[in-house]
Amino acid sequence: MSEHYYSKKPTSESNPKTWHYKLRGFDFSFTTDHGVFSRNEVDFGSRTLIEGFTEPAVAGGFLDLGCGYGPIGLSLAKSFPHRHITMSDINERAIDLARQNAINNQVENVEFKISDRLQSFQNETFSAIVTNPPIRAGKKVIFDMFEESCQALLPQGELTVVIQKKQGAPSAQKKLEQLFGNVEVLTKNKGYYLLKSTKQ
Repeated sequence: MSEHYYSKKPTSESNPKTWHYKLRGFDFSFTTDHGVFSRNEVDFGSRTLIEGFTEPAVAGGFLDLGCGYGPIGLSLAKSFPHRHITMSDINERAIDLARQNAINNQVENVEFKISDRLQSFQNETFSAIVTNPPIRAGKKVIFDMFEESCQALLPQGELTVVIQKKQGAPSAQKKLEQLFGNVEVLTKNKGYYLLKSTKQ
């Protein structure tokens, strides 16, 4: 089986490339590489989440869960400089790229952590968790991410998820409703659902 972007240590030969992209009104320079998700451009799902994200009312930091090379977390860090953004991924190459991209784009209100789902965050809580989940990892992994996110959110904290209809948005919506007792469809765009649940 070939490796996926959620491999811990990608074995594909490194061949970094750098390109520019505008997100939430900010110009970014992103360096990406083989073995990370959507290395040629910011994927449509992530863009949908980035543009549709709204700041929660509750104070506290944000977590970008499965950050890849960093477009979601870095764009939110630029947009909300008074918030601390933690960016995590199981993929060590992705974390290295995200850290490099933070430096290259002068984003300082961020930190980085290698983590399988939220296993490295046992005693931490957040006001917002955002994720464009690794669909190919399978439904159990995705639902575990939802459950662990629910536990890691502060009261009135918000989980925002982007997922394609054909890749399981309806079942994700149902799972979030079960876990949180609520789910809001913020956006439907070209088959992508942007879902938000609030911890009661």
